Amino acid sequence: MTFISKSLLRPARPLLTGLALCTAALAAQAQVTVKDAWVRATVAQQKSTGAFMQLSSAKPVKLVGVSSPVAGVAEVHEMKMDGGVMKMRPLEALDLPAGQAVELKPGSFHLMLMELKSPIKDGETVPLSLVFEGADKKRETVEVKASARGMGMMQGGMPAGMGHKHGAASAAQEHKH
Repeated sequence: MTFISKSLLRPARPLLTGLALCTAALAAQAQVTVKDAWVRATVAQQKSTGAFMQLSSAKPVKLVGVSSPVAGVAEVHEMKMDGGVMKMRPLEALDLPAGQAVELKPGSFHLMLMELKSPIKDGETVPLSLVFEGADKKRETVEVKASARGMGMMQGGMPAGMGHKHGAASAAQEHKH
């Protein structure tokens, strides 16, 4: 057993305290908050689904990537009306302005999980890894546990069947995998 004299530790104490404070400050500086994360449950042969949540950050960042062990492909998507037609397209990045919540919801911005490895059942927990990039180009990964919700009414009052179907003619033209 090795003993270290208290007199040797005394000079290191301010250094260790400063290091701990710097680490805490960096963590707080880069922190992204994720609220109400959920994934739409699927039926037996369904190969894609959406993930939804509310994102906010103290500093301006961009959501630049997503992955999940339940899907072969995961992307950030946008749905919007274009000439009376609802169109979906992948985004390279989604801006999160400082101090403003960005809602990922059905019929708008969302995460698309494709090439599902198995059905996602109501009540399951789906792990997601979100990658954010700051103005300094440094990246931070946030691990999220999203709960799967059944095929009834979803958040925001949108019936489950009103979502998009991956592979529809208008959406397929805009996808590049």
